This record gives sequence, C-alpha cells and structure tokens, in this order.
Amino acid sequence: MGKITSYKELIAYQKSYELVLLIYRLSATFPKEEMYGLSSQIRRCAVSIPSNIAEGYMRGSKEYVQFMKIALGSGAELETQISLCEDLGYLDQKSAKVAVELCDEVIKLLKVYILKITNR
Repeated sequence: MGKITSYKELIAYQKSYELVLLIYRLSATFPKEEMYGLSSQIRRCAVSIPSNIAEGYMRGSKEYVQFMKIALGSGAELETQISLCEDLGYLDQKSAKVAVELCDEVIKLLKVYILKITNR
C-alpha cells in the first residue's frame, strides 16, 4: 500500500468507526432513564475517537499528535464506561468483551501511530 491520502484509510479510524456503530447498537438497549446519562455519555465518548482522528489528520502534522492523544484518552474513557455498563447490568458479559476487545485494538493502533509520528 502506498502513502495514505485520507484519514479514512487509517486502520485506527476504520476500527474506531466500527466501535461507534457497536456502541450505538449496544446502548440502544440501555434503560430509558439512562438516555441522558450513561447512554449519552458512552456514545459521545465513542464518537470522539474517530472524530479526533479525522480532525487531527486534516489539520496536519503540527496538531496531529495532540488529536491522536485526545482520541487515545477517549479510548481509555470508553473502556471504563463499558466496564461500568457491564457492572450495572446494562451490557452482558459477551457484549462487553467484544466492545472492550475492539476498543483495546483501537488504543493499540493509536499508540503505534503516536510513536511513529513523534519519532519522525
């Protein structure tokens, strides 16, 4: 594969976008009283990851690392919220495991990207 010409080609972006879709599907089953609470929070957090990857890419190299780090922080935040949802009984163990594994994959990719960018 040649030079990346769009953030949409980044595996971290693709996987984080997939993660957003998963989180939206899973959070749709949360109790109605969580609509403006944890359901809203976990969705915003998930959306933040690919959004920051895209924004950082488009802004260019000077701010790219900072946006990748924000996406990384959102990934850690999302993992915490997934665990909380499982502990509260909003997610079953299998669904939480799938979500955490995908989130971990995105986090690892972001860490690699950040290392590559900062070591140029």
